[in-house]
Amino acid sequence: MMNYFELSRGKAEELRARRTARILALETSCDETAAAVIENGRKILSNVVFSQIDLHELYGGVVPEIASRAHMEACDRVVDQALKEAGMSLQDVDALAVTKGPGLVGALLTGVNCMKGLAFAAEKPLVGVNHIEGHVSANYLSHPELEPPFLCLVVSGGHSHLVEVADYGEYRALGQTADDAAGEAFDKAARALGLPYPGGPRIDALAEEGNPEAFVLPSPKTEGRYDYSFSGLKTAFMNTVHTLEQRGESLPKADLAASFRRVVCRELTGKARLLLEEHGRDGYRGFALAGGVSANRELRRMAAAMCEELGMTLFMPEIHLCTDNGAMIGSAAYYRLMNGEIAGLELNAMPALRLV
Repeated sequence: MMNYFELSRGKAEELRARRTARILALETSCDETAAAVIENGRKILSNVVFSQIDLHELYGGVVPEIASRAHMEACDRVVDQALKEAGMSLQDVDALAVTKGPGLVGALLTGVNCMKGLAFAAEKPLVGVNHIEGHVSANYLSHPELEPPFLCLVVSGGHSHLVEVADYGEYRALGQTADDAAGEAFDKAARALGLPYPGGPRIDALAEEGNPEAFVLPSPKTEGRYDYSFSGLKTAFMNTVHTLEQRGESLPKADLAASFRRVVCRELTGKARLLLEEHGRDGYRGFALAGGVSANRELRRMAAAMCEELGMTLFMPEIHLCTDNGAMIGSAAYYRLMNGEIAGLELNAMPALRLV
């Protein structure tokens, strides 16, 4: 009698031969419990997201223990809803996928254990997915015509990377953050202004009302030519806020937010432009944004202007696919599955997992 892994490997080989698969995917790396059914890496059959923002807002950030408990309560519901919206049962899907890292270890374990149990019970292949690869793959859902190779700027609370997507599942880091990531910097700047969690979207919305030239903030310097650093910029911003407060002046929050956002987004797109100008852009089929910060309006405007000047095609996920979701995990899983990569029941959470 075949064991689970042998059985799932055989089914995975059948799917590879057909080049088709409908995948039920679960994402639980941080504070969203999300499930989706994705067909052939490009078509969304359902996409369900349960957000925990209300649970964490009181604390000004994500509390890992609360996040894990909320995932435990929500996993079954979002999976059932995703199947229902796709008009399918668990037996109708061809494979399952789950985020294995990076992220909060308790949150990841909840999702991994949930999907291992379902995969074993349904005798379906299981794919473990890198969360960051999921963000990159969100572009395949919004732009079915997109094919590697392309350059991707990955920006989130924990990552600011310039990544060459050479092929499906094949990546090369060309630039990365030396300290704070852009999303983390936005969150800390929002906290300094007294804005509620989540800080990044609050800064973005407030900045739309402000003057980005009102305050002069330093441009970060890095050893790596295409690397990022936002720690010094964050400190300079906080010093500016504290100086105004010590003088007893009211904070022009919209102007402060706009000035900070302008410098961060200028750095993000500036390093991408430098890389493309110095190393050429003819080998790429376009420039893409990925990650939660890719929803930032100023970043999207700057990226669009840069690509227009350089004569490159810009790819950006739809706003609802920028933040954590199960659809992006299902898309990434399809290409891993087609490459013959499946997980056994020993699959574990990998909180510090790297893309490259």
